[in-house]
Amino acid sequence: MHKIINPMSIALITLLIVGCKSKPESESKEVEVEEEMTENWISLFNGKDLDGWSPKIKGYDFGDNVHNTFRVEDGVIKVSYDGYDGKFNDAFGHLFYKTPFSNYILRMQYRFTGEQIEDGAGWATRNSGVMIHCEDPKHMAKDQNFPLSIEVQMLGGITEGVSRPTGNLCTPGTNVVMDGELITEHCTNSNSETYHGDEWVHLEVQVHSDSLIIHKINGKEVLRYSKPQYGGDDMDDYNAAYKDKIGETIKGGYISLQSESHPTEFRNIELLEL
Repeated sequence: MHKIINPMSIALITLLIVGCKSKPESESKEVEVEEEMTENWISLFNGKDLDGWSPKIKGYDFGDNVHNTFRVEDGVIKVSYDGYDGKFNDAFGHLFYKTPFSNYILRMQYRFTGEQIEDGAGWATRNSGVMIHCEDPKHMAKDQNFPLSIEVQMLGGITEGVSRPTGNLCTPGTNVVMDGELITEHCTNSNSETYHGDEWVHLEVQVHSDSLIIHKINGKEVLRYSKPQYGGDDMDDYNAAYKDKIGETIKGGYISLQSESHPTEFRNIELLEL
């Protein structure tokens, strides 16, 4: 003899089973994705010292942190000039991470502090940058100003009410393609807002080898371009071998932080390989 079950009871039981089953699966997937992303992000800066980073300052050998230009204090990388005796003397510097990368997302926070050192160039006031697709710093000439690279330029506001965007593009020894056109100008402004004072600004760079690069400031896309390549009017400043590569795209390289005469700080430097 078969017992008759009320249809309403069957519907209620079905809803309970589906509800109890689907919710944990959805939550589980979200957790798995979040955990995967968290695990894949790597910190390039340990907040304690410059382990994994090496300086190359114009006029000095690779690895010589002259005047203690790059240092770690209060959990941040500081670019400082208190050891320069008041004169910068065009000692442009770059702090290189030990590993080259090709496909990745790089994120960090930066800010400008204090006053520019005496005799720093006017254009370098509240000016720094993170260089991507850099040449090997061990191959740089002793008196070389900048590595052949793509620069994600950081600028701070100087005069209230006067626009000075950040997350710009500069191209030492390189060119890029933007909206289908080869860009040969040395610097191209982004459409970012202007940031004054010593507030922290969040910078993100999405790098897809030689196919696409995107700049973001405080979570907002401000610039994009493609086909980073060897070229530019300043090729004479670099190793003659690069002249044979003009027009050839650059698929990857080292990452470096600039010192250009204005005190700057960097923190929370993280990378996710794609």
